[in-house]
Amino acid sequence: MSNLKNFMLAASALTLLAACSKQVDKTEDIRPVRVIQLVSSDIDVNAEFSGEVKARVESRLGFRVGGKIVSRKVDVGTLVKKGQVLMQLDPQDLQLSQAQALANLRAAETNRDLAKAELQRYQELRSKSFVSQAVLDAKDSTYKSAQASVDAAQAAYRGQANQAGYAALLSDVDGVVTVVNAEIGQVVAAGTPVVNVAKAGEKEIVIGLPEDKVDALRRIPDVQVRLWADPKNTVAGKIREISPVADAATRTYTVKVSIPDSLTEAKLGMTAVVQFASKTPTPQIKVPLTALFYEKSATSVWLVEQGAVKLVPVKIGGVAGNDIVLSSGVQPGQTVVTAGVNLLKPGQKVKILGNDLPGAAK
Repeated sequence: MSNLKNFMLAASALTLLAACSKQVDKTEDIRPVRVIQLVSSDIDVNAEFSGEVKARVESRLGFRVGGKIVSRKVDVGTLVKKGQVLMQLDPQDLQLSQAQALANLRAAETNRDLAKAELQRYQELRSKSFVSQAVLDAKDSTYKSAQASVDAAQAAYRGQANQAGYAALLSDVDGVVTVVNAEIGQVVAAGTPVVNVAKAGEKEIVIGLPEDKVDALRRIPDVQVRLWADPKNTVAGKIREISPVADAATRTYTVKVSIPDSLTEAKLGMTAVVQFASKTPTPQIKVPLTALFYEKSATSVWLVEQGAVKLVPVKIGGVAGNDIVLSSGVQPGQTVVTAGVNLLKPGQKVKILGNDLPGAAK
């Protein structure tokens, strides 16, 4: 019985020893990486700046006289026509001043008519030598003075009539209301802007250039613009104006870029991007700085071919914005690793993150 027990213990020990000596299968090390597909282009993007779509002409309208607002006809976004009433002041005081000026005019006309009648009578008396020439000259002077008073009263009446007409604020262009700065019941002074109207038609993009780039970008004639809402539609723009003075708050130089009427999607207030680009003498291949791998004073990049990586030495030709220009070592169409370069080794299998990227290895 003891022999059987010893035999079973020995068999169990051999089974455990065999299980411990069994080899574990090794899993293949596959590194996740990000890649780009190399392209060659003679367009050098110097800089991009975001801005706002605005109307080329935007009027800040205010009453030409002071008074209390009794009516507001428009809201922000209202489409208006030239001559349309936007706001109305209380016209009572202005109408009273106009009535007073009219009364002064009527009084002056009465005095003139009386002076004219006396002058005519004295001219008849002078023709019969009943009065002296000096008396006739005095009557003539009185008539001319009365006529001058009439002229002055007429001018005053016209001025007061104009003032009464200024109680209504009219739009001077066809456009859209962008700002309303006053409400009914508010008392405003003459000239205070109360409504902004953007003229319909030509639009532009307003951006701010930093002071360290304004001189370099000033010499680039070609700019491209695109809307944030439609980034695939890029059109040519034209620099219309560069401010000679930096903004006091942002220390940037305001630049206005005209956009063509064909960009019908551009609405006031939209965000847009202005791209300053110039052509290089020869096509360039550019990669992000993160794509470079440094080893033993040599600069290389990792190429992805058939799911594995290969280290290829390259020569740097310069810097273009945030990218590095490669002058040799790679060709357009090749796939280069841009993230995870320090964790790779030649021949290593990789998994591409973001397979929807152009040129991503499958």
